Amino acid sequence: MTPAPIDQQLAKASINCLRLLAADAVEKARSGHPGTPMEAAPIAYLLYLRHLRHNPANPAWPGRDRFVLSCGHASTLLYGILHLSGYDLSLDDLKNFRQFGSRTPGHPEFGHTPGVETTTGPLGQGFAVGAGLAMGARFLQEQVDPELFAYRTYVLCSDGDLMEGISAEAASLAGHLRLGNLICLYLDNRITIEGDTSLAFSEDVGTRFLACGWHIERVEGENLADIDGAIERAKTDPRPSLIIARTHIGQGAPNKQDSADAHGAPLGAEELRLTKAALGCDPDQSFIIPPEVAEHMGEIRGRGHKLEADWQQRFDQKLQDGAPQLDHWRQLHADELPDGWELGLPEFLPSDGAMATRKASGIVLNALADRLPLMLGGSADLAPSNNTEIKKQPYFAPGTSGRNIHFGVREHAMGAILNGLSHTPGLIPFAGTFLVFADYMRTPIRLAAMMGLGPIYVFTHDSIGLGEDGPTHQPVEHLATLRAIPGLKVIRPGDANETMRAWEAAIADRSTPTALILSRQNLPTLDRSTCGSADGLHLGGYILAREDGELQAILLATGAEIHPALAARDLLQQQGIGTRVVSLPCWELFEEQEKDYRDEVLPSACTRRVSVEAASPFGWDRYVGPDGAMVAMTGFGASAPAEQLMEHFGFTAENIAGKVQELL
Repeated sequence: MTPAPIDQQLAKASINCLRLLAADAVEKARSGHPGTPMEAAPIAYLLYLRHLRHNPANPAWPGRDRFVLSCGHASTLLYGILHLSGYDLSLDDLKNFRQFGSRTPGHPEFGHTPGVETTTGPLGQGFAVGAGLAMGARFLQEQVDPELFAYRTYVLCSDGDLMEGISAEAASLAGHLRLGNLICLYLDNRITIEGDTSLAFSEDVGTRFLACGWHIERVEGENLADIDGAIERAKTDPRPSLIIARTHIGQGAPNKQDSADAHGAPLGAEELRLTKAALGCDPDQSFIIPPEVAEHMGEIRGRGHKLEADWQQRFDQKLQDGAPQLDHWRQLHADELPDGWELGLPEFLPSDGAMATRKASGIVLNALADRLPLMLGGSADLAPSNNTEIKKQPYFAPGTSGRNIHFGVREHAMGAILNGLSHTPGLIPFAGTFLVFADYMRTPIRLAAMMGLGPIYVFTHDSIGLGEDGPTHQPVEHLATLRAIPGLKVIRPGDANETMRAWEAAIADRSTPTALILSRQNLPTLDRSTCGSADGLHLGGYILAREDGELQAILLATGAEIHPALAARDLLQQQGIGTRVVSLPCWELFEEQEKDYRDEVLPSACTRRVSVEAASPFGWDRYVGPDGAMVAMTGFGASAPAEQLMEHFGFTAENIAGKVQELL
């Protein structure tokens, strides 16, 4: 169907209204970024009025197109277009931009403002999340329903987004996978905070993306017909599309257009007056929405209501006709367990022999995948080491989808793509790499926690116990830094059954991200008839072995180190020292328990406590207290067999027992 012609007069009035709403909001807040919203107003206008399939009355409608503002500093553009489109965002909200408790924070926040698809701000993150959203849509199309989930993802990005390395990683993978449902619009304004982009950025962006397998369009940022046509062509191209719009930061500001002065500070009262006059508006009025603009943009609400109603009718009919995959998706999307659904996870016996927790994780993952057809993921080229492959299932490939994903050696983009997949309703995504490379993923992990998303990170090779690869690959400070992220569950299981329970915990709570910290080396499978049940993992910490007689000392350990701690307890008990071993695999879950339970596990009367973890001691003082001690890593590791390293750095029963004896 040929799109209706653009009413140039109404378009101009609407675009200028958007520009001035942004400039007024920044001026009133005395803080913000007016220049990018002013240049990008034509693109936002065209997208929301003519191209996006969305319903302002229901921002969570699953069949909608997605829009990601990767250049999150331009948030007033998004807030303005959401208001004009009829989302639940008032003019007073725009006037409260950047104020405490307002619905219009400095950068868009998912779950805080209706119509915001993901939290953006750190440049490049939104671009990569967009790739994840596009992958999620393709997966739903092919695995659930080809018609109901045929939506597109649009991303608006800036020079800064494309300078960040994460965008190069994401663009490479998106081009390889031929994500034709991903359309990115790039604001080529050639200005950054420090000045002209030529100071540090002289590449031909279009050629770079062309080399990655993208469809490229070049348009002038004020030419509505050109932009409109480029978007239409992008919709039909099987490749991801990059529309390069030559724009002018601060468009319409007589003295600050094309200047870095328009980027990160208000225009100033006098320049704003001049801008309003230049755009044919009253310089003495602020936050003005002309009646004809309100009526014109109001068309979006009626169209959106009809789009969703038609989608819902098709959805209901398909369910009525019998669509088991769609019904399964419906229940997961509603946070309901599918009918007759049980985890059915394997339990491990001591007779199974010693087993690395990464191996146990792979077994549990595949058992879960058998029950959860919308579970998908992969690794950063480490599936054989991370044990993250879903057996007998296809891989995501160019032009098609699958439950396994080759992310390539791209940890940073992998983390953000995981967020995009987590935003996709019904999906349960996971991804793996070595723990030491969690640093490459820190920003997307932090954003996942901030947004309350539920990706599952499989971090293996979790300590000096990985051995010969040496200190470059031996994580030391990583547990402490991950535990420092609010809202992230960090779980370091100590045997196969704790690993199984760790996966249970990750699946049970989809409102937070979970990091599974797993060993490379084999660990004994504990005989649970003689020690605490692995069910205790759900409490974060539990008594693994009780003291004989009077309690005189407590050993606290996680992961592989619960085993030398148990051996140390045996040595101490032989000397008549009543010693308890506490497994503390997840601090976050432990802190959620009632104080009475925590006091039962760690009685305050017993102050002789020793923590045992082959990582930085940072943070353990909260549990060992001033009278305790720590067996930990105070420096980097070395290249040697794991057994030698553990002995050299003191993770032996004898050394641990000696620490207790010193305290006594």
